[in-house]
Amino acid sequence: MAEIMEDWELDFEWLQVQHLVKDALKRDALPDMNAILFLIGIQELGRWKTQFTKEEKQDLMHVAICHLLSYDGYYVFKGRDDDGWPHFEAVKPFRQKGAQEQEEFLKIKIVQYFKEWKEEAMSHEQ
Repeated sequence: MAEIMEDWELDFEWLQVQHLVKDALKRDALPDMNAILFLIGIQELGRWKTQFTKEEKQDLMHVAICHLLSYDGYYVFKGRDDDGWPHFEAVKPFRQKGAQEQEEFLKIKIVQYFKEWKEEAMSHEQ
């Protein structure tokens, strides 16, 4: 079930995620959604290389979106292939209308992802 957020709450939490990623990567500019999806994809892949092909970058963003949509049951994780890439299966249609609604939905899921990541990191510190 999608978390209900006021517009200002989403804007505030999205900005926090952007600043977290910007600071972690030591960048001057705030990252856009595609950059954050790319990083989530790398996190879910579980390994880093210095260069990814254009196709790998697209695949990483797809992995990120599938993972984010799995929160609400649109996709289910099926396992990893022989190269270690995560694979998902669509189990129900994603019916957000319009680009703006889809982007807002993904922002909510990205905020959720980073909240869970932060909680997990804090639990490992204790």
